[in-house]
Amino acid sequence: MISFHYETKFKLNPERTFKSWLKHVILSEQKKVGDINYIFCDDVYLHKINLDYLNHDTFTDIISFDYSIGNVLHGDIFVSVERIADNAKKYNVSFEEELKRVMAHGVLHFCGFKDKTKQEKTTMRSKEDEKIEMFHVEQNKTKQQ
Repeated sequence: MISFHYETKFKLNPERTFKSWLKHVILSEQKKVGDINYIFCDDVYLHKINLDYLNHDTFTDIISFDYSIGNVLHGDIFVSVERIADNAKKYNVSFEEELKRVMAHGVLHFCGFKDKTKQEKTTMRSKEDEKIEMFHVEQNKTKQQ
């Protein structure tokens, strides 16, 4: 089950569209949906997690903790809404597109994709783009129902 939690005033709308999209993202990678929690927060909240758990004294847009077992994905994905807004401006994209990119990025890590090397980053970006396109298909399905 995919769940959304909020440590900030931000709220996904509509949640069901995002849940459906993320399920399709996972299935498209031949994985199964387990318990996945997205926690939306601010920079201070995520910075503390980065310090406490990863010993990194930097701001980031996302931190994922993968508890997957085999092909069943489980984990917690912390997302800084403030960092997404700043990155959207920096990269000249909409907040919504950057949000989808980061949300897909977290679950793609659970699917086994990495982003440490140049080649891994290229593959990850390509996968993110592919999954963002799936959102538009999913959104059109939801509107028709």
